[in-house]
Amino acid sequence: MSSTSVFAALAPYGWDDAWAAEFAPYDSEGMLPGRVVRVDRGQCDVATAAGTLRADTAFVTPHDPLRVVCTGDWVAVEPAGNPRYVRTYLPRRTAFVRSTSSKRSEGQILAANVDHAIVAVSPAAELDLGRIERFLALAWESGAQPVVVLTKADLVPDAVTLSHLVQDVETTAPGVPVLAVSAVGGDGLDVLAAVVAGGTSVLLGQSGAGKSTLANALLGQDVMEVQAIRDADGKGRHTTTTRNLLPLPGGGVLIDTPGLRGVGLWDAGTGVGQVFAEIEELAADCRFHDCAHESEPGCAVLAAIDSGELPVRRLESYRKLLRENQWIVAKTDARLRAEIRKDWKRKGAEGRAAMEAKRGHRR
Repeated sequence: MSSTSVFAALAPYGWDDAWAAEFAPYDSEGMLPGRVVRVDRGQCDVATAAGTLRADTAFVTPHDPLRVVCTGDWVAVEPAGNPRYVRTYLPRRTAFVRSTSSKRSEGQILAANVDHAIVAVSPAAELDLGRIERFLALAWESGAQPVVVLTKADLVPDAVTLSHLVQDVETTAPGVPVLAVSAVGGDGLDVLAAVVAGGTSVLLGQSGAGKSTLANALLGQDVMEVQAIRDADGKGRHTTTTRNLLPLPGGGVLIDTPGLRGVGLWDAGTGVGQVFAEIEELAADCRFHDCAHESEPGCAVLAAIDSGELPVRRLESYRKLLRENQWIVAKTDARLRAEIRKDWKRKGAEGRAAMEAKRGHRR
């Protein structure tokens, strides 16, 4: 098959000259290039110039769970065989990773080669700003550009209230576009469609956030199953069960994901820093370079809290995500674990010394 026909067939999935160059060594071996559109139980569906093929991933199942084939990967597939096998995947440009819910020190890759991470949030329920910050930290760390979408905007008929909700999220997401979208009425869909037309986007959010409805609206047809919202809390029920990659009619590719109950951080220190950029900027003016922003003299962060410039909730969320990320990293870093234990012992000793000093003063 000519390179021209391969480009024509795979361009809707994001194939470009750079991917073709990466694939060149496998092309000389007679392998087929393709993009993984779905993975389940050790097999995957791969979009190729010869159509969508079913392939086994047995050759690419290392012990490291971050190196398994996932939705969004570009892969080299055997041209024939029963079963047909994926031989390898091309180096990933970006990777969206979270920690697993197990007690083992493992990350789970959710999607690869993503340009935009769309965090879907339903305004039908009370906004969980801390969860939004968590999604954004993972998105920034992945290398993708995050976008927050307030779905089901039609459920907030008052324009002033909707505007306040958008402003609340904008405060939580510095440097991130925040869009209010109604898949039912079409409001805001044109803006979002223009954003996702420029590459691969992954839809993220809790079950019932309206991801599948939003995906159908962008696709222009009912591809994803949708269930009605519950009257009790305004939330939808879990519908998507696998990650699916779908070309969009207006250009770009969309990966819809199952609702994520847990979104644990996985080595996302840089992402946390980007979510809380204003705190990191303030910290640069603290008197001590290792300031913990707790009670140290000359702390610029605490000064911003006192002046009202920085909300207390933001600092508390920042501390929480930093601690969680540090603990996740420490699970696989013995030296860091030892440093954390040493720091805990030091703080414990300081606390006990302070208590003894107070008691002595009272006597």
